[in-house]
Amino acid sequence: MLKDKNIILGVCGSIAAYKSAILVRLLVKAGANVKVILTADAANFITPLTLATLSKNPVYTQYFEADTGVWSNHVELGLWADHMIIAPLSANTLAKMANGLCDNLLTAVYLSAKCPVYVAPAMDLDMWKHDSTQQNILQISSYGNLVIAPNEGELASGLYGAGRMSEPEEIVTFLNNTIKKGLPLIGKKALVTAGPTYEAIDPVRFIGNHASGKMGFAIADQLAALGAEVVLIAGPTTQKSKYDMRRVDVVSAAQMLEACTQEFDDTDITVMSAAVADYTPVTVAGQKIKKQDDRLQIDLRKTTDILATLGQLKKNNQILVGFALETDHEEENAKGKLTRKNLDLIVLNSLNDNGAGFKTDTNKITIFNKAFEKTVFGVKSKTEVAEDICLEILKLVQV
Repeated sequence: MLKDKNIILGVCGSIAAYKSAILVRLLVKAGANVKVILTADAANFITPLTLATLSKNPVYTQYFEADTGVWSNHVELGLWADHMIIAPLSANTLAKMANGLCDNLLTAVYLSAKCPVYVAPAMDLDMWKHDSTQQNILQISSYGNLVIAPNEGELASGLYGAGRMSEPEEIVTFLNNTIKKGLPLIGKKALVTAGPTYEAIDPVRFIGNHASGKMGFAIADQLAALGAEVVLIAGPTTQKSKYDMRRVDVVSAAQMLEACTQEFDDTDITVMSAAVADYTPVTVAGQKIKKQDDRLQIDLRKTTDILATLGQLKKNNQILVGFALETDHEEENAKGKLTRKNLDLIVLNSLNDNGAGFKTDTNKITIFNKAFEKTVFGVKSKTEVAEDICLEILKLVQV
């Protein structure tokens, strides 16, 4: 859930600041881009160098660096962030947040932020239990900030009770779970096919196509980013997923058919972007075919149409999306395929369009729905195309 997210981590003056180093490490390991802001007191507990090394970004401590003349733009930092975490949150900074005080860079960025803000308080037992502290917690919660409650345990003062900052692992889990709750495809299962199929002629030769799998992998990643549980069925390809998902590797059209039919029944969304071979050799030679005659004749038979098969199996609550790669009569052929194969959406590619087709990093698509309503998109990166396709899918999802 945190991959490629921009996260501001605010660190206040507390002995718990040592945990911030672990938190930065976990966030970076999860794929987040992390920028750290230290208050003046926090720098007494942990050095900017430690956090800069772990975050791989400069650490911010004040508005203006006198030695370099660099101004830290608090508005820019606030807008950059997808999420802001203040951990540890001291009683002092908590009071400032509750009352809108803005006397340092951290509170200025907080007031400028448009993103969700999470706080993990850390203070001694009596400070935490004080009525003013509890009132301030209620106040910042009323602003929409999310409080990660402190744990009970031995405190720096020697007392035992509430006030220990949540462990970094707990904070990361809290973030992941909170983000998941807001995603539109949580609880949905998606099936995506990608790449080509290879149809064997003999042990070393095959019939295939130029599909790279880039488009299918981008769609699988985008569906995962929207919260879906994704199963990716991939033909021979070197592509890698950015997100954790179950991947089933296949080679031939028959193997892809078997994998798809096994997974399809309990899926909510299926996107068939693989370039499946239309024909396969009738017989496969057991040994390498020797080069002898000037010509080699290979008998081919049609493969089972996987998309049409799934269209016949499709239930009313399932969404099925197909692709049409055409060179002539593009729209007519795409709409015919949409109807014949019982699809909800069809994504049309034309090899006549610059920037579309196999092995490119871009694509140009037109999407038709069941009512033949057409949405035309310009040339975009395949990541952006995947986002466009998933937005059309979201319009059909039953919550």
